[in-house]
Amino acid sequence: MLTITRDLFDQIVAHARADHPDEACGVVAGPEGSGRPERFIPMLNAARSPTFYEFDSADLLKLYRELDDNDEEPVIIYHSHTATEAYPSRTDISYANEPGAHYVLVSTADTDDAGPFQFRSFRIVDGEITEEEVKVVEAY
Repeated sequence: MLTITRDLFDQIVAHARADHPDEACGVVAGPEGSGRPERFIPMLNAARSPTFYEFDSADLLKLYRELDDNDEEPVIIYHSHTATEAYPSRTDISYANEPGAHYVLVSTADTDDAGPFQFRSFRIVDGEITEEEVKVVEAY
């Protein structure tokens, strides 16, 4: 299960909406080994595409150095889908190289008549996708 604060949840959704019609992407870091998302890090979609996202390689290198310096790790890796449901694509699965991370997808397309977006979390390990419950809390 992913437990996330309302503030972080809202920041991820706001980023997805702000970058629409392009896909948004980013990371939420947390203390190494804690599994607790704490620090919101929006990233630039270097692909600038409505159907694909790509972290800029220089930004990604800088991020991992910063995480290492702060004894943090990527707890959530998120991106948006602008025209499809919030479910990992084959490309998303092939890019999933953090087995301990929660992969959050936000759909800014109303694909299920449940409202203007979907917010879903998955574990992706060795190509296997497992959806998990998302629990939104006011604070940890």
